[in-house]
Amino acid sequence: MVTGSDGHASAARRLVDYEPFARDERPSMGGRLQRLCRAARRDLTASGVGVSVMSRSGGLVATAASSPRSARVEDLQFSLGEGPCLTACTTGRPVLVPDLEQAGGVPWPGYASAALSHGVQAVFAFPMQDGATRLGALDVYRDQAGSMSEWAVARALGFAEVAMDTILDDGGVAADEPDLWDQQDISFEVYQAQGMVMIQLAVTPDEALARMRGFAFAENRSLREVASDIVARRLVLESDG
Repeated sequence: MVTGSDGHASAARRLVDYEPFARDERPSMGGRLQRLCRAARRDLTASGVGVSVMSRSGGLVATAASSPRSARVEDLQFSLGEGPCLTACTTGRPVLVPDLEQAGGVPWPGYASAALSHGVQAVFAFPMQDGATRLGALDVYRDQAGSMSEWAVARALGFAEVAMDTILDDGGVAADEPDLWDQQDISFEVYQAQGMVMIQLAVTPDEALARMRGFAFAENRSLREVASDIVARRLVLESDG
């Protein structure tokens, strides 16, 4: 399990406990993760912090973030199906990209380009992992290029450990898709829309999801928004034929 030192995790936990509630705070686990992101952003002198949670099938299903802008950047990984969170979860190691503009070798060029368009110059992802169970990652964004110090990396791992404990304490890992956004199962809505597109276009599940992601990216919308419109029949994707 990749964690921060006990001292950094304890300090991170205290900072989250002391973080004030926001006016639009979500209840329970979602609200605590929001406070964690806000506390981590200040403590790490970052532009934004997000927490991405993975389903058992390996898909990114939900996020918490320090601000609406950070939520939008975090959501890029959900829409594009790639990004530092996925790499951190796959490898079980931190992903440190101090200069996104010069990082030509990253395995997610689509995400890199989209993140740069949102003003992100550096991104760092820290895995949340408990044995063989991979919960997701804590992502740190900066508007200026530059490496994180050893202290900041250790503290970020501490925040990732606290985020992981928060999810486990809430029992979120027992459910395939933890509900962190609003009071609905967003992933179910995405899967429902995926099934509708499969039938409408007579395509495979992977192709249906790819069509939805492509539309979301082209229209600068989140996958959740596109799925919601498909389910509500406000949107019908067109066939290539």
